[in-house]
Amino acid sequence: MIIHPNTNWIAILTTLRGSIARRIAPRCILITALASLIVWVESLYPATFQGSSAMPFTLLGLSLSIFMSFRNNACYARWWEGRQMWGKIIIEIRSFSREVSTLTDNHLRIELVHALCGFAHSLNARLRDRDEFEASRPWLPDTFRGDDCHNVSDAILMHVGRCCSDLADRAQISEWRYITLEQRLVGLSEAQANCERIKNTPLPFPYTLLLHRTTLIFCLLLPFALAQPLGWLAPLFTSIVSYTFFGLDTIGDELEDPFGFDENDLPIDAMVRSIERDIFGASAQASLPPVLEPVNGVLT
Repeated sequence: MIIHPNTNWIAILTTLRGSIARRIAPRCILITALASLIVWVESLYPATFQGSSAMPFTLLGLSLSIFMSFRNNACYARWWEGRQMWGKIIIEIRSFSREVSTLTDNHLRIELVHALCGFAHSLNARLRDRDEFEASRPWLPDTFRGDDCHNVSDAILMHVGRCCSDLADRAQISEWRYITLEQRLVGLSEAQANCERIKNTPLPFPYTLLLHRTTLIFCLLLPFALAQPLGWLAPLFTSIVSYTFFGLDTIGDELEDPFGFDENDLPIDAMVRSIERDIFGASAQASLPPVLEPVNGVLT
């Protein structure tokens, strides 16, 4: 996620970090070169594009802008829902840590809260197509066997749930507290399922493909309508229009999967580090891991 402290208007105009300009630069340069070529041909043969009109492009551009807004709103909704789910994970883990703070068995209490920290690491790896067990192993007890699990995150929640059930059976916690702890685990399981839904269910491909193709066709044909009325200003206006449309299209692609490694994706590593600090604080450990800071304006 892009973090720009004390941003001024000059920095906004000149920054490339998070602006997706580098990703769309080849396409914009291609469209600008095509517009320059068309204007050059029109200057040599003035009657070539005499019958061209900008009116169809005005209507098409307006319609395309509306459809792209719908898609970008849908992609942003996915990004924001992903942030809400990770916020819920932080809340549930903090609540669980507070509920088990009264356990007399300090070793078991630390094991439980550390297992939930392992859950956060495991889910982070799962959403980014990494090895879940390797990511969570430092936080799990030696008795936990998750190397053969297809869903390590869920296995961790099951392990913690069994431990809570054993505590209730031995009357070390009341039935009411067991129900409260189980509700925290249900909330974590719900957040995991919602994150997996966002990850594994992209926007309908035909809808995305239609916008990709229409945007490219629109930008390729636009110079033919602008060559005669604008002359050598046509490449400038064509580049501005192509930057806008290609940029909106690319932003939608980035926000569609908010759990990736793009500059505008969610800073999941920073949120997991926040959970680590909460767990260490709940365990009364003196040294806390440092807060992750933005590097070159990017918080991972």
